[in-house]
Amino acid sequence: MPTAVRSHAKINLGLAIGAPRPDGFHSLVTVYQTLEAHDIVTVTARLAPSTSIRLTSNDDRVPTDARNTAWKMVDLALQALGISAEVEIHIDKRLPVQGGLGAGSANAIAALIGLEAELLFHGDRENGDRRLARRLEIAAQVGSDVPLFLIGGAVLGLDRGQEVYPLPDFEPLWCVLAIPETGVSTPQAFRDWDRHCAETGLTAEASADKLKQLSRAYASAFADAFPQGRHGTGSSGVPSQQNEPGRGDLAGPEESALVRTGITSWIQNDFEQVVFPQHPSLRGIKQILSGRSSPEAALHASLSGSGSALFGLYLARENAEAATERLRAEGVRSILTRTLPRPGYWKRMLLQSED
Repeated sequence: MPTAVRSHAKINLGLAIGAPRPDGFHSLVTVYQTLEAHDIVTVTARLAPSTSIRLTSNDDRVPTDARNTAWKMVDLALQALGISAEVEIHIDKRLPVQGGLGAGSANAIAALIGLEAELLFHGDRENGDRRLARRLEIAAQVGSDVPLFLIGGAVLGLDRGQEVYPLPDFEPLWCVLAIPETGVSTPQAFRDWDRHCAETGLTAEASADKLKQLSRAYASAFADAFPQGRHGTGSSGVPSQQNEPGRGDLAGPEESALVRTGITSWIQNDFEQVVFPQHPSLRGIKQILSGRSSPEAALHASLSGSGSALFGLYLARENAEAATERLRAEGVRSILTRTLPRPGYWKRMLLQSED
């Protein structure tokens, strides 16, 4: 029987980038946060003498061959397990393609979860730590932001983003995703960043110190906000906070731990320094999301990844809805969703679970 899996989006609450390294990559420090907004990935699989993979989608822009992250993940997972299978994957796209929301990377993890469910690999052959280590290793081969979806909730990302650590979760917040028609090329954004580093004299050595300090600041801010947090183990095998707030429970202003940390006053996305000059309309959309001159001001608004999607976080639904109206008035498409803490992320992943 096919297994349907929710493939949740992410935003980057903050993203600091280092100067280009000798290996051509960039070190970074980021705080990922998963969202309720999702695609649906449906997997059918059965053991077979040789492996075959067939992938379909309702969106013509989605690759349906080995270029697809879900295809890559399934192929690598089967090789790692030393088995062959006939696998069919269907991706029902509801999230923007190449919008900075990690949709393709999330599809990869959803396909893996579906594959394991179809072939009944629920950790029977490996303990939780070994299974997670195997999953993370494969995920890092598929893409730098793929491993975060094996944790969910608030996640600290280091190195190229593939080195991930669970952070204490904060209370669910309303989130408005702005989906502009403008497209942003991630490779071009990195080239523009490299030029920015050259112009400002930022070296790999200097940026390494900055990133190290910032990673400590992120970890400290989240730890200080939730000193009494109780942790258990989720389906991913990583620590996860217990007592997830109910889906109808949203924090009031006096209860917002994210605000109490003061992190919203200094967390930022370095890509904005090079993307906004190239795409001024995105700066304007951030201002619309922020709503600084209105009573419905966002707690935090930012570009996600290299864009082109942007987001705003709000305490109250009416504030988020006001932001969607401001965007609509400017002809900008938006998605109203919520941040999704770790326990809810794993509880809701299988489509049969409670909405």
